[in-house]
Amino acid sequence: MTKVLSNIKGDKVIWAVAALLALFSFLPVYSASSNLAYLYGGDGDTFSFLVKHFAHLILGFLIMYGVHKIPYHYFKGLSIIMIPIVIILLLVTLAQNTTAGGANASRWIRLPFVGVGFQPSTLAAVVLMAYVARYLSKIKNEVVSFKESLLPLWLPVSLILMLILPANFSTAAIIFCMVIMLVFLGGYPLKYITVVLGTGLMVLIFFILFAKAFPGMFPNRVDTWVSRIENFTDKKDTQEDYQIERAKIAIARGGVIGTGPGKSVQRNFLPQSSSDFIYAIIIEEWGFLGGVFLMLLYMLLLFRLVIAAHKSSDMFGKLLVIGVGLPIVFQALINMAVAVELFPVTGQTLPLISSGGTSIWMTCLAIGIVLSVSSRREEIIEEELTREKEENPLEVLREVYE
Repeated sequence: MTKVLSNIKGDKVIWAVAALLALFSFLPVYSASSNLAYLYGGDGDTFSFLVKHFAHLILGFLIMYGVHKIPYHYFKGLSIIMIPIVIILLLVTLAQNTTAGGANASRWIRLPFVGVGFQPSTLAAVVLMAYVARYLSKIKNEVVSFKESLLPLWLPVSLILMLILPANFSTAAIIFCMVIMLVFLGGYPLKYITVVLGTGLMVLIFFILFAKAFPGMFPNRVDTWVSRIENFTDKKDTQEDYQIERAKIAIARGGVIGTGPGKSVQRNFLPQSSSDFIYAIIIEEWGFLGGVFLMLLYMLLLFRLVIAAHKSSDMFGKLLVIGVGLPIVFQALINMAVAVELFPVTGQTLPLISSGGTSIWMTCLAIGIVLSVSSRREEIIEEELTREKEENPLEVLREVYE
């Protein structure tokens, strides 16, 4: 363990925040899994869910550790290789045409031999952001027309978003927003971004009309989106508001200091209490103070992401940190906003807190990439110090004497 810790590089604050979030997640996941234990476990034993969550975190941190040792410039080539792979995975996932309760649920595939469920859209998000960062760094200081960027940039983005959209609108919308944010920061012409936004809006409208005309193609997905937005804007209580009403009850019960760890009541009534609505359970048990503390951890992560991007020595490193790191904080804020009814229900998990292997693994993958960029900065500083000592041997003697 000591040898592993000594080999850890990169921003130590980011390591600490990731570790704190992971450690903090055990109590709410253990507590919130009680309804799942009764539904699927039979005897109500939540220990197996805790062990599963622990295994997911261990594998996630192994991914983070391994990825952060890879020189970040390798991700330029890896992103090109992975784009066709994630497109194939998304095609296979969509082709399953699975349903849950009459609604399209083509989000998961089961990995062969290991039998573990995996959500390709989360991997696609990380790969796509790295790919866009690579392209933007490549055209830095160059004048590129919109036509020239269509094939190398917008074609992969469009393909991936169109494959995710039918089954997971919220994830597709988040990825699209993050891509637009990244190309804006990367200096892509604003007039071209406006064209992309307009085209994206028209494609979404066309998809909605197509799904309405042929409801058998995408069972109930558009109806689900519309009902969630209507429920959010309409203040009347309906059956569809059950989740958010239970979440608000949990938050109200929590008060300032909470009811105490493991003493949540709404965990037994709130669907997805260990994943999508775990923030409500956290506030119920840990109170307003616990909720604010958790939010501050994500804000600290955002602050260190900005620092890591600023300190990166090249444009690719800067854009890579923002591209794969910012969606983590953005997703966390959306999850919290849904729990307190500041945003329509989306089904986004709370990174490193919610249960679910795919979410944890891909979050750790993204953080590992960020740490790879920040560790390179440390290596450059070490190389400069070594060079200075070689050029000034008297300085070395002085340090030994002191």
